[in-house]
Amino acid sequence: MTLTAELEFDARATLGEGPCWDAHTQRLYWVDIEKHQLHLYDPATRTDRSFALAQPVGAAVLRKSGGLMLALQQGFYGFDPDSETLTHLDNPETHLPENRFNDGKCDPAGRFWAGTMPLCETKDCGSLYMLDTDLTVHQKVTGVRISNGLAWSPDERTMYYVDSPTRVVTAFAYDKATGAIANRRVVIEIPDGMGYPDGMSIDAEGMLWIALWDGAAVGRWNPLTGALLAQISMPVSRPTSCVFGGKDLDELYITSASTRLSAELLAQQPLAGGIFKCRPGVRGGPAWEFAG
Repeated sequence: MTLTAELEFDARATLGEGPCWDAHTQRLYWVDIEKHQLHLYDPATRTDRSFALAQPVGAAVLRKSGGLMLALQQGFYGFDPDSETLTHLDNPETHLPENRFNDGKCDPAGRFWAGTMPLCETKDCGSLYMLDTDLTVHQKVTGVRISNGLAWSPDERTMYYVDSPTRVVTAFAYDKATGAIANRRVVIEIPDGMGYPDGMSIDAEGMLWIALWDGAAVGRWNPLTGALLAQISMPVSRPTSCVFGGKDLDELYITSASTRLSAELLAQQPLAGGIFKCRPGVRGGPAWEFAG
């Protein structure tokens, strides 16, 4: 089955990423990594507010106590959108100044998981970290090149993870009580010619929606069988991530990038860097919030 996505907002992002739906306000947070910007988009008015940050920002998640948590190049931060105040919490990679944080999400227990990648994108020196609710940082996966999508199964017993250049989605047994992960295994392999797995989201049926960088599509995959079930055809070659939003969580918001596209490709893709929306016929779950 092939679906289509429509332009929601012509954001003209360089590297639009990390969409996070705020169910309380019915608005969408997203980031432009290379422009060092956090954005807040309101679908009701189709207006967007940007926050300038001093570093590349890989991910933003909601915080139960108020405000947001951010993964910036130099570690984990708290952020108050009202005062635009950043509070530095921890940087586990002070010894790796050529790394930056990339994608991240909160798990069902309210811990913030985010991974790193080398700026050169050619070394396996990134890691996946977990910021616990007591603000301690734990290294969970090593030897990562481009840490990307995260998702947890509806029964909260499995964590899914993407290291993009591997072109696979791996799964771990996940312990909600402790945050422990174990028994890593490959559950999805992206075929040649379909691009690279980037950010992803999971629906209420436990199926993964994966943005395919250089694949001009978002695929719906069954992680139990590895089968591709549906695709959303995109008018841009570099969709980056997706999240369920809307009042009923039945709208899929999709971010995209224009970075490093040739002048010819940019001319062919005038909407590159835009935010798109699709109604895929299934619902997602609410975004978990940081509980620390």
